[in-house]
Amino acid sequence: MTLPVVGDVGKIRELPVFPVTPGPVRPGVDPSVRPSSFEPDPEGPADGPQIALVTLGCDKNTVDSERMMAALVGHGARVGADPDGADVVIVNTCGFIEAAKEQSIETLLDACRLKEEGGLKAVVAVGCMVQRYKADLEREIPEVDLYMGLTELQGLVPALRDMGVLDPEPETLVPIMERPLRVLTGETPHTSFLKVSEGCDHTCAFCAIPSMRGLHRSAPLGELVAEARSLGRAGVRELNVISQDTTWYGRDLRRRDPAAPLLPELLRALLAETEVEWYRLFYMYPSGITPELVELLAEGTSRQGGPRLVPYLDLPLQHGADAVLKAMRRPERQATIRERVAWLRDAVPDITLRTTVIVGFPGETDDDFRQMLDLLEELRFDRVGAFPYSIEEGTRAAELEGQLPEGLKRERLEELMDVQRGISFETNLEQVGRRHRLLVDRRLDDDPDFSAVGRTRGQALDVDGSTQVIGPPSELKPGTFVDVDVVDALEYDLIAKVVES
Repeated sequence: MTLPVVGDVGKIRELPVFPVTPGPVRPGVDPSVRPSSFEPDPEGPADGPQIALVTLGCDKNTVDSERMMAALVGHGARVGADPDGADVVIVNTCGFIEAAKEQSIETLLDACRLKEEGGLKAVVAVGCMVQRYKADLEREIPEVDLYMGLTELQGLVPALRDMGVLDPEPETLVPIMERPLRVLTGETPHTSFLKVSEGCDHTCAFCAIPSMRGLHRSAPLGELVAEARSLGRAGVRELNVISQDTTWYGRDLRRRDPAAPLLPELLRALLAETEVEWYRLFYMYPSGITPELVELLAEGTSRQGGPRLVPYLDLPLQHGADAVLKAMRRPERQATIRERVAWLRDAVPDITLRTTVIVGFPGETDDDFRQMLDLLEELRFDRVGAFPYSIEEGTRAAELEGQLPEGLKRERLEELMDVQRGISFETNLEQVGRRHRLLVDRRLDDDPDFSAVGRTRGQALDVDGSTQVIGPPSELKPGTFVDVDVVDALEYDLIAKVVES
């Protein structure tokens, strides 16, 4: 199976990718890096319907939304992220944890209120939460005009035609070879995501993702390379490679074809056949780290400006005590975690390692929690995201005995973050006096102290700290690279000066 492409855009090919900022679509990157052979107006026809697509949840949802927006543009719509002034609001819901479900419901109710006030023609709900709770949502929020789960999204464009939102006449369509593959969203269109697979084969006790997104399916290598190439030509300078478990890429393909590519082959193809400057790897289960992958990271596949496969790895542990890891049905134990971290640090001394952990899993004892703290202090991950356990309906963990009080979860979370805050500050102090390549995210024209905010190779967008830059703002354009010297460190951020040319 391949990743679904919404509507009838067709298979992923080397097509243009439009940037979008909140509100009506407008270019958000330097036109010089846009495809020279195709310069359409991404707002679509002047009289096309204005559709706002609100994305909730993870970066995988972001990619899904960008594909939906592309399908809508290809069928004559204007797309954006701001419901004000829109004809239709589409909410791409998240059903991962209880807080995300509540946010999805609140967003749908807000959109329904806009419709009641006469500002909207229709409200549409799609995505993970709809996939899991469609019948309940239809019963509880009948004001929503259309519900579509993940497996139904190929019918979005026909359904909007039937509703009279999209014009059914073929002559109103954008020619198929001129349709975008994705419409980039967010305030930093120079950084985007490449989703290499869908679904998950793991059976973690706390996770409902397989019940919503199904089992693991890898996208064909050629389609991913074409997508990355198009993103690069649209001005994307950094691609975050994502999936539910990125190390699993290609294993399903190899069951059918022993010669099918795995993750190292995909990465080599992306580096060889695209011009994207930085590739960053996320959701890399430690058990899936292989010597070949470590060797590839060590090689760096360098060109002028440094390694394009950046020395950064996201290794989700979820816990540090073997008893809890077993109860979570995770594939790793402490020995495997230590081994893989040692491989990576021995081969790539400057690598930045990030992880995520859950505190308060059912049955977690004080000793289990101390083991996790000890492991984090021993391995000294540069970045740690920590979350209190949340009961998720339909998961194995929801039925476990030993559910912990919320107050205890919060206490343990605060203690863990206190420990990590100290580690983060110490590792940041080690960067003072070093020179880094920086990707500029935004200018700070009105800030008396700093001229811009950007990120080094060791800082991922949104989930890590950033680097605040002292230097002439005329040189610091979003989406460009500049060399900086780190002059000071905070708990999570760095302060740097532009290197004088």
